Amino acid sequence: MAAKTLMILGTHSNAGKSILVTALCRIFAQAGYRVAPFKAQNMALNAGVTPEGHEIGRATMVQAAAAGIPAHVDMNPILLKPEGNSRSQMVLNGKPYTHIDAGNWRSLKPYLWQHVTAAMDRLRERHDLVIMEGAGSPVEINLKEGDIVNLKVAQYAGSPVLLVGDIDRGGVFAALVGTMVLLEPDERTLVKGFVINKFRGDINLLGDGLQMLQARAFNVPTLGVIPYLPDIGIAAEDSVALDEPERRGETPVVDIAVIRFPRISNFDDFDPLSAEPGVRVRFVERVDDLGLPQAIILPGSKMTLADLAWLRQSGLAERIKILAQKDTPVIGICGGYQMLGQTLLDPDGVEAEPGTRAGGLGLLPVETTFAGDKHTVQIQATLKAAVGPLAGLEGIPIQGYEIHMGRSRLVNSSRPLCHIGTPEAGHGDGALSTDGRIWGTYLHGLFDNDALRHAWLRSLGWHGRGWTFDRELAYNRLADHVRAHLDMAAVEQIVWP
Repeated sequence: MAAKTLMILGTHSNAGKSILVTALCRIFAQAGYRVAPFKAQNMALNAGVTPEGHEIGRATMVQAAAAGIPAHVDMNPILLKPEGNSRSQMVLNGKPYTHIDAGNWRSLKPYLWQHVTAAMDRLRERHDLVIMEGAGSPVEINLKEGDIVNLKVAQYAGSPVLLVGDIDRGGVFAALVGTMVLLEPDERTLVKGFVINKFRGDINLLGDGLQMLQARAFNVPTLGVIPYLPDIGIAAEDSVALDEPERRGETPVVDIAVIRFPRISNFDDFDPLSAEPGVRVRFVERVDDLGLPQAIILPGSKMTLADLAWLRQSGLAERIKILAQKDTPVIGICGGYQMLGQTLLDPDGVEAEPGTRAGGLGLLPVETTFAGDKHTVQIQATLKAAVGPLAGLEGIPIQGYEIHMGRSRLVNSSRPLCHIGTPEAGHGDGALSTDGRIWGTYLHGLFDNDALRHAWLRSLGWHGRGWTFDRELAYNRLADHVRAHLDMAAVEQIVWP
């Protein structure tokens, strides 16, 4: 028997769809159901790797973890990774498939829809409940004809819908009513309830607003008003979340600047750092905002060569090199690691014109050559560093995952940061400067490793006791929060009428 379904749509991007799906996955899993997330099509540079080596959206990976199951490619069959200039790489069923732009996207939709429905059908055969997530707004009237992620998915599954609005942005009543007005009558009947998200202040301030909303929105009730939850500790879906103002009131002991590339990817790598008391993580895109941080991180990038050019044009590249010469620690992850090297080569035109050769920042003895095949894998490794901030940690196990198209090699007999595989077999990864202040790696998720994170932070002047970074606690905290403010009895009645 096919699983029941529930679809979460939003009035706009970043309304809170992904977080609500995460919460519901954990709530229903705690109740004993075999629950799984599903997002037909995702556009994001935050990606993860399934145990089978397939690439899917990072938010879907998080939702699967909240459901207590391994992530699977059927949960997100289509992933679009923007590359700039209205062009995106399409990952289909976990592997790079083609590049799309405005000219060929619509023509691909009928073919892609077959993959969406097949993935959903397989997922429903293996679970009791599939919680589906839409994308953006379901009533972009200029785009609805080619919809393969919002209401067409709900209609195919015969799924009830909850519509989420973000009151923190303002205009939530207009957004909810406006969405309902723009829906077709048969679509409107699928919407069974509203959820108002990110509320701040006294609930009594809403007055009769919820009753007035129901009267104007085709009698659809509001099933919950979810208060804003700070420091949620769960990966955001895309970089829109980085635009939200910083709201932490404490005075930081350690100030870490992460360079916000135009095509930044996997920025949730730094959630464990920002979760530590006394640590501030800032995302910086202007020289004037860089200041004098205790450390600088160059994160992942979807287009390393283009973002490296931007780094130079912005003046940040030169400033980073000056600070590095003054003993500011600098770290590179994935694309950022490639940029820290000496030379980047693109003989086959993977990212730029064939034969492109670019100089890196020259802070690590590394040469990178881009290749057409994407390396996607979960890994187990051991740290090899024996100098600088990581001294004394040699041999500790670390976990992470890799998503990249470049291959990097050390020059001048330099030392790798870690060893992937067994002591008898495997290979080195990353590079470490002679004094240990500057290092890079392909490993995403590196700072989830407690011993490494704490040792590095202490080298920056942090004196915290440290804690175990446990995303399970974050999922439970989120589930408790949503359960307390959402009418779960009504939600269950909607799913199982």
